[in-house]
Formats: sequence, structure tokens, C-alpha cells
Amino acid sequence: MSLLIVPEPTPLTTDADGVVRVGGTRVTLDTIVYAFEEGATAEEITQQYPSLHLADVYAVIGYYLRQRSKVHAYLERRQQQAEAIRLQNEARFDPHGVRDRLLARHAKQGALNHASAAS
Repeated sequence: MSLLIVPEPTPLTTDADGVVRVGGTRVTLDTIVYAFEEGATAEEITQQYPSLHLADVYAVIGYYLRQRSKVHAYLERRQQQAEAIRLQNEARFDPHGVRDRLLARHAKQGALNHASAAS
């Protein structure tokens, strides 16, 4: 009896937003690659993300090692998109003084609650 070798597809899917996810989970390709580059083993990655299957993590790491330039280009695009979104959000919602505004709002609510309790 001989062993039948059947190629298996890499467990990566692209969602509607263009984000590559692993094995039907919400875990992204970015997450696996960054963890691996930081020295995490496949076993450590599955311990940190229990929704992942060990075989899928190994398959994704293998894909990354074979397609390193394509994966890095994808990750670079993701970082550029994240930066653009951050800049848009900062333009819409001024991040400077947020803490002061929140503390002032909290103090005002506390004063209103104290005044209504005293009545």
C-alpha cells in the first residue's frame, strides 16, 4: 500500500474588506507573520489564539516562507491603509485634549448627579 500524497490548500481566505484571515477564524495573516517573526513557534501561536488549528498555523508559516516578498508587500499595504485611516480619524476627531475633555465631562456629570441627589 502506498501513501497517496494530495496537496492541501493553504488555509487563508480574504474577507470582504481585503483582510487575509487564517482557517476560517478572525485571526489575520498579519498576526501569524508578526508572531513568527518575533520568534513564536506554531505551538505558541496556537496557545495564544485557541481558535487556530496547529496544522493551519504550520501551513501559513510555510506559505509565508515560500511567498515572503508577496506577504511583505501585502503587510506593507495593510500598514499604509491603517495609517490613512488613523489620519482620517484624527482629522475628524481631534485627539489632543481628549483626556481633559473626558475629565471635564465626568466632573460635570458628577456635579449634576450630586445636585439631583441633594434635591
